[in-house]
Amino acid sequence: MIANDIFEKINEQISNKIVGKEKETKLITIALLSQGHVIIEGVPGIAKTLMAKSFANILNLDFKRVQLTSDMLPSDITGTFVFNAKEQEFFFRKGPIFANVVLADEINRGIPKTQSALLEAMQEYQVTVEGQTEQLSQPFMVIATQNPVEMRGTYPLPEAQLDRFMFRIVMDLPSKSDELKILEKFEKGEINQEFEAIESDIIAAREEISTNVKAPREIKEYIISIMSATRMQSDKINLGSSPRASIHLLQACKASAAIDGRDYVTPDDVKSLLFPILNHRLIIDPDYLLRNISTGRIIDYDLIQKLINEITSDIKPPR
Repeated sequence: MIANDIFEKINEQISNKIVGKEKETKLITIALLSQGHVIIEGVPGIAKTLMAKSFANILNLDFKRVQLTSDMLPSDITGTFVFNAKEQEFFFRKGPIFANVVLADEINRGIPKTQSALLEAMQEYQVTVEGQTEQLSQPFMVIATQNPVEMRGTYPLPEAQLDRFMFRIVMDLPSKSDELKILEKFEKGEINQEFEAIESDIIAAREEISTNVKAPREIKEYIISIMSATRMQSDKINLGSSPRASIHLLQACKASAAIDGRDYVTPDDVKSLLFPILNHRLIIDPDYLLRNISTGRIIDYDLIQKLINEITSDIKPPR
């Protein structure tokens, strides 16, 4: 399958530069092939920005980076109308959102008004400025990054925007052995080497996934059962998953199957993608969180994983 070939080539090149991130590489590839967007969350210095740039460079896609700050305006992202004195008329100057891969670096440092500039682009693949609508080119993907520990000067993303992200990918610190490999690559200068662009047809891969990869009715019912269960845990979860989450999960499962060389979705595809699909969507009840918090993190990912495991344990997967 085309998707399998694309992932293998991407992973081969990224692994030469970024150590121990095959799982994250696969998730971003799944999102790209499913017309999804991702948030990469992790402490500074673990290659979040490098990961986003790498995808664009390897696939030879147009890449733009937006460094969000509290004084940034929506027009700094979408673009604005500028007066041409020679022609005596206004013309639209496109902003950085007009690219194939847009990196919204430290997205939670932008004010809510600026964050909202991404909503239309992420959902409808278009931008409207002063009543004029401009279509975005395909493929189009937003990769946002944020720091989970720095809270000063940040603005939490509203649920409506979080829900538009297919995955929140949690990047952990490397193991000792992986960090040793990072130091060795740095000494040899391998980290600074340019990627070799590969020939790939993202649009063709998307069409192949949509047409050839099948998800039986039983799989769809399994997805719905899990998502419905998140909405009925009122003593633990204040806000469960949305129907958009069900759509994202189905799309992601089909892309994951194609990457693995299959033309059908299995229950294991569903289970393996539940955490990145749900970890930014579930709003945990504060009282339950206080009683069960197990880490010093602002977001207790272990607790979220525990909740997901409890929900799925009560739902019988199809055979």
